[in-house]
Amino acid sequence: MSPVEVPLLVVGGGIGGLATALSAARRGLPAHVLERSAEFGEIGAGLQLGPNASRALDELGVLDDVLPLAVRPGAGVLRDAVSGRELTRLDLGAAFRARYGYPYLVMHRGDLLDVLLEHCEAHHLITLEAGRAVVSSEVRADGADVTCADGTTYRAGTLLAADGLGSGLRRHLSDDDPVCSGYAAYRGTAPRDEDASDDVVLWIGPGLHLVRYPVRAGALVNQVAVFRSPRFHAGEAEWGGVDELDEAFAGTCGPVRDAVARVGRDRHWAMHDREPLDTWVTGRLALLGDAAHPMLQYLGQGACQALEDAVALGRVLPGGDLEAFQRARLPKAVRCQTSARPWGDLWHTADPLLTAVRDRMFALRAHDDYTELDWLYAGPDGPGPA
Repeated sequence: MSPVEVPLLVVGGGIGGLATALSAARRGLPAHVLERSAEFGEIGAGLQLGPNASRALDELGVLDDVLPLAVRPGAGVLRDAVSGRELTRLDLGAAFRARYGYPYLVMHRGDLLDVLLEHCEAHHLITLEAGRAVVSSEVRADGADVTCADGTTYRAGTLLAADGLGSGLRRHLSDDDPVCSGYAAYRGTAPRDEDASDDVVLWIGPGLHLVRYPVRAGALVNQVAVFRSPRFHAGEAEWGGVDELDEAFAGTCGPVRDAVARVGRDRHWAMHDREPLDTWVTGRLALLGDAAHPMLQYLGQGACQALEDAVALGRVLPGGDLEAFQRARLPKAVRCQTSARPWGDLWHTADPLLTAVRDRMFALRAHDDYTELDWLYAGPDGPGPA
């Protein structure tokens, strides 16, 4: 069977892959997307989108369709998971939007994917195929071939890997494996209390944290409970079970225990990242999203960085310069990767002295002090007025 020839092939039909296809098509480039699952869909529930992601969605032409499905939280609130007391908060209102030009949004992952999918399906330059699992690939200086489990082969002028943490295409650049943090996450949505705020609320404590925020235009609340597994760190093969979840949160305050009691318990996720790569490009292959720079969740930037990748790729693909994409994106994405680990360590510390210093520093900062966030959220022209 002759290969199916396509100028641009995107492997992976998640948020990053669909956004990249849309970014390319909006600049006149045909894009072909392969998704290994039988349907295009997202696993998980909530998603936090900083103003850098809102800006990217605007450039992709989908922000107006996203906004009615999202919630604009008034603040990000940080609390002690044991005592329940507020440690600090970040004002996400008018001053925040003025500084960065775009809002902070929270929404359901599936809602964002549905918007991107709808726009891709409506675009005459985008072809979508589900049920296409890539089993082998060859990358050359002038293109790439990929073969799927059903024997179909695609010959692409440019190959983009948006196939996630377990990327099979990443092997062309590295033989590394994902790094397990030893933390497990339980997550899901629940009906929202009538008196619940629109804030993103994060409780942190020794070896654990819980985050809650509204999704589905405020109809539901997303909850994620994360904890350090003693069994993992003892070398046991089975770890992260519900008994460990309940034991980890047994000493927390009432609101946290109540939330953990309502979190989905049918499945848990191990938290992984990888060591940063020096390059995401070889021949006519480029990695993006979690295939390029998987990171722990503590900055809330996994999907956000994939969206920034999509926009950057759309800018360079007409000229074919994949190295320009890497130069534009690698430094920031790697900074996110390397910042997330110590930020998580600071949340989860059990050291009394470090906890006291941390909480004191949180207490001293103003709620509208955004200076530490400019590198992450500001656009190419820098932040707006303080």
